[in-house]
Amino acid sequence: MTDSAVSPAPTPRRTAGQESGNPSTPTVTPTKHSVIEDLLGILTGTFLVSLGLFLLRTSETVTGGTAGLALLLSYAIHLPFGVIFLAVNVPFFALAVSKKGWDFTIRTALSVSLVSVMASLHPAEITHIHVDPVYATLVGNLLAGMGLLILIRHRSSLGGFNILVLIVQERFGLRAGYVQMILDVTVVVASLAIVSPLKVALSAAGAVLLNIVLAFNHRPGRYTGT
Repeated sequence: MTDSAVSPAPTPRRTAGQESGNPSTPTVTPTKHSVIEDLLGILTGTFLVSLGLFLLRTSETVTGGTAGLALLLSYAIHLPFGVIFLAVNVPFFALAVSKKGWDFTIRTALSVSLVSVMASLHPAEITHIHVDPVYATLVGNLLAGMGLLILIRHRSSLGGFNILVLIVQERFGLRAGYVQMILDVTVVVASLAIVSPLKVALSAAGAVLLNIVLAFNHRPGRYTGT
């Protein structure tokens, strides 16, 4: 048999790791979430966030972001949290459309609306309870952080500062948790005008916990789902 009669062996496809000089690094293809997965993810995330905010309200503490701002305003003007939270986020939707597109904006608007609705359901179903303020603040922020992480991974957010945070992370590669922490400090410090210094300190500890959840679990390039 001559050389011309032998079919040439196929050239193996080089992976990203091999091209970069590291053959042990596999190529990872992002896996797209289905519509059902996205809906269930958004429902789960918003439920955790709203339950966390309910715990914060029982202790009259705040957190960062527009959720913390809405909590703070609800203590000052005695309007339902859900109404304030939705109103505060409306101006940010225009920014979301121009910077993140309609798909992200619709998902975010849905998430904000669900949190606003669920925020009024928890007090109606969970009544006559006493929760230690320290426990309520820490667990509330932990739940909110976990819920927000789920929303981010399903290409959604809670609007407001979260939109700015995601834009900064994509443009400059800064971790979402660290950027969010800077904005959260501003809201927590502003709460000194309404709540006691002790609750401000407790709120600050809770906000740090929330952002640790984001910083440790939402690093650029680590999660490949879309």
